[in-house]
Parts: sequence; C-alpha cells; structure tokens
Amino acid sequence: MAEPLLTLSGVTYAYPGASRPVLTDVDFGFAPGERIGLFGPNGSGKTTLLHVMMGLIRPTRGEVRYKGGLAVTEKDFRAVRRGIGLLLQNADDQIIYPTVLDDVAFGPLNGGLSVDQARDKAEATLAMLGLAGFGPRLTHRLSGGEKKLVSLAGVLAMEPEALFLDEPTNGLDPQTREHIVAVLAGLGKPLIVISHDWDFLAQVTGTYYTIEAGRLRRDPDFLLHRHVHVHPLGDQAHHHHHG
Repeated sequence: MAEPLLTLSGVTYAYPGASRPVLTDVDFGFAPGERIGLFGPNGSGKTTLLHVMMGLIRPTRGEVRYKGGLAVTEKDFRAVRRGIGLLLQNADDQIIYPTVLDDVAFGPLNGGLSVDQARDKAEATLAMLGLAGFGPRLTHRLSGGEKKLVSLAGVLAMEPEALFLDEPTNGLDPQTREHIVAVLAGLGKPLIVISHDWDFLAQVTGTYYTIEAGRLRRDPDFLLHRHVHVHPLGDQAHHHHHG
C-alpha cells in the first residue's frame, strides 16, 4: 500500500465560541491514486475539513501528517500547499492579479521558475483549459465560468501532486462544467472534491464521504440508491467496502 499523502488522526475542530465542534474525532487517510468526493449540506464541515488538511486552520485536537511527517508549523504546511493544489470555492478569493497571465504565472514564478519559464507554463496551462490567448485579458472582466477556469489554471500551473477542489462547478454553465470534467478526468491526479453536484462527483471521483454530526462517513447510505444510475459498473454486481 502506498504511503498516504495526508492523514488525519483524531482531528476535532471547534470554531471559537461555538457550542459544539464542527469536526469530531475524524480519522482520514488520503492515498495517492484516490479520487474522493465529499458530499453533503452546507455547514456540515466539508470546507473546514479541507482547510484543516491545508493548514489554513489548526485543529483543536488531533494530528495532521503529510507524507508520514507531522504537520504542525506554518513551514510544515507550506510543504503541504506546494504538494497539494487547493481550488477555493470563490474564484475571486483566488485571483490576485489584474491580468490572466500574471495571475496564472504567479505560482510558477514563486516556485522558482524564470519569468520566461513561468510565462510559458502559464500559457500552456491556459491552452490546456481551452483559454489559449486569454493571457492579456483583465481578470475582473471575465465571466464566472472563465474566472473559475483561470483560478484552476493558477492551481494546475504549479504542478501539484494532488488537488483539493471546493465546489468547482458552483455557478458554472453546462459547457464549462463539462470542460472541467474532461480536464479532471484527463489529469490522473489524486483528488478530493467537495460538491453538491452529485452527477459531477460521479464523473470525477470514485469514493464518497459525507460529514454527519461532525463525523466523516464513507459510502453514506443516501448515496446508494442514486449510485446505481451513475456507477461505471451500472447494474453489474459490485462490492462496496464499508470502513
């Protein structure tokens, strides 16, 4: 079994002043090759879980490990953020620069590429996402779908080992949504995707979790009746592991 990229052990997180934790005693391993869908209502803790894994918030209790090593300090989590690309729920939180090219080239430049290399990397990533020629465009003038693709380009340009995507299809037109499905399917990188869009999750992930009352549940029951319609094995008999 490959060593997990990221492991949570006994992770509890309570927002300051909250009467009860949003995550309670969560154990979770994310291994190379896994494509995980996190499904469930708003406020159930899905984004919180992702933010704990990325070190954007620190657990009240419990441990986060990245590639086997304990991640505690900001420096530890910088390594996590280099290895795992996070797409935020709102593209406006992710896009920093006024032009598309500067925005997408920012990560590669920061990662040590020369200006020319970063520009080439940005242009190649934009082209892969169907945004060839978008470099000079002003980010604030883009449509919602274009902004989402540009923010995804910014994440992919850094060549992360794995991706965490928070509601990547929110507010997208069907064409952009299909485009993101095709891109993610072609990447072959391990993923964790938060989404309310069940059909989207079924197309890009293979293992499903939900958070109920602060606890992470795999293969939740409410998915099973939907799942026969979209499962790649369809109506062939197939086995589910409940852990």
